[in-house]
Amino acid sequence: MRYLPKSPAERVQMLAAIGAASVDELFAMIPAEYRLDGDLKIPRQQAESEIVGYFKAQGAKNSTGYTSFLGAGAYRHYKPVIIDSLVQRGEFLTSYTPYQAEITQGTLQAIFEFQTMIAELTGMDVANASMYDGSTGAAEAIRMAMRVTGRDRSVVARTTHPEYREVMATYAQHSGTTSAEVGYDRETGRVDLAALESAVTGETAAVLIQSPNFFGVVEDIAAIAAIAHAKGALLIVSIAEAISLGVVRPPVEADIVSMEAQSFGVALSYGGPFCGVIACKEQYVRQMPGRLVGQTTDGRGYRGFVLTLATREQHIRREKATSNICTNQALVALMATIFLAVYGKEGIRELAGHNLAKADYAARTLGSQPGTKLLFTGAPHFHEFVLETGEAPGAWGARLLEQEIVGGIELKRWYPELERATLWCATEVTPREAIDAAAQALAAAPVPA
Repeated sequence: MRYLPKSPAERVQMLAAIGAASVDELFAMIPAEYRLDGDLKIPRQQAESEIVGYFKAQGAKNSTGYTSFLGAGAYRHYKPVIIDSLVQRGEFLTSYTPYQAEITQGTLQAIFEFQTMIAELTGMDVANASMYDGSTGAAEAIRMAMRVTGRDRSVVARTTHPEYREVMATYAQHSGTTSAEVGYDRETGRVDLAALESAVTGETAAVLIQSPNFFGVVEDIAAIAAIAHAKGALLIVSIAEAISLGVVRPPVEADIVSMEAQSFGVALSYGGPFCGVIACKEQYVRQMPGRLVGQTTDGRGYRGFVLTLATREQHIRREKATSNICTNQALVALMATIFLAVYGKEGIRELAGHNLAKADYAARTLGSQPGTKLLFTGAPHFHEFVLETGEAPGAWGARLLEQEIVGGIELKRWYPELERATLWCATEVTPREAIDAAAQALAAAPVPA
C-alpha cells in the first residue's frame, strides 16, 4: 500500500457512495475497444533496490568526457561552485512566493538585485524576474506591446529561435492576433531590412528580432528600430545568449527586451527550469507581466523591499491581468544574481571575450577544412556560427561521436534551404583540443570517386 492511496475497502465504500457495483460498471460508458482488458506489456514489477541498481548500471555507461558544440539557445558555461552552495540554503530553496514582505526580505532583495543587474546589462529602465524562459518571455513581450499600442499584429524575424517562434505562434493562435515573418539576407544572416520595411504597417504593434540571432549573427538594431518606430510599432529584442551582453552593445534602441538568462549560472538540466526576463522602458512598466520588486523604507527609516507591481490575476481583477504566469523564478534568478556578483562587470566582459575568441578560433579552424564553408560572414558573430559541409552531417557526425564529440545541430529541420548547414557553438569550456579533433574529423571525408 506504499504507493496506493486507497485500500480495497475504501474503494468499495466509494463505489457504493456513487451507486456503482464495481469498477467495471463505473467505466461501462467507455466503449469496449478503448478499455484495457489485460495486463500491460511491461516487465514485471521490481523492488526498490532493483530499480536503484538498474539506474546505477545505466548511469555507469555514461561518459563524462564528451565535448559538445551544441548551442541554439541552451549554452554550456562554467558554473561557480558557490552558486549551489548558496541556493541550497533552506531560506532560499524552500521559500515560495514573497507575498509577506516582513518575512521574505532576503528573497525580495535577491530579486531586486537581479532586476538591477539585468536593467544595467540590457540598457533598459526596469526589469522583472517572472518569466518561465526566453520563449515565453518573447511571447509575453508581444502581448505587452499589443496592450501598449492597442494593435493586434506583430512582425517576427525568421532568424529568431524556431522554438521561440513556435511558442509565439501558439499565443497568437489562441488570442486571435496575427503575426508575419520576415526572412534574412543570405550573405549576412541578418534580417532583410527591405522585407521588414514592407511588412511593418500602421497596424503593427511590435517588431520582434533576436540578437545575436539564431545563426549567432549580431543584428543592426538601430536600423531595425528606425523601421519599427516610423510606423508606431514597438521594437522587441530577444536575447537567447545573455553572456553576449559582456561585449555586444546593449539594445538601447529597443522598447522591450526579452532575455533568457540561463547562461548566468543556471544548469542546462535537460532543458529547464530556465530563467526568463522582460525589461523595458519605464513608460511601459504597467503593462509588464509578472512581478516587480521595489525598494522602500520602513517606519523606522530602514531600507526594505516589497512587491511594487504584480499584474497577474491573483493580485488584481482577472480582466485587468497582463499574464497568468504565476512563478517569480526566484531561485533561478538567485543563481543568475550570484553568478553576476561573482564575475562582476569586468569579469562578464572578460568571459564574453573568451567566448568570442574561442568561437573565432573554431570558425576559422573548421571553416578552413576541405569541403567546408562558413556562411553569413558579412556581419559580426558572437559564439555561434553556421558551417556548410559537402558531406552529409550524419556522416561526419558519426566520426565525431567516435571521439566523444557532439558536432553542430542540423539547420534543415527549420531552414530547408540550408540543407547541409549546421549551427556550431564554442564557449569558454570548449577545449581547443576538441576543436582541432573536430576539424580533423571533418577533413577525413572520403574523396568522391
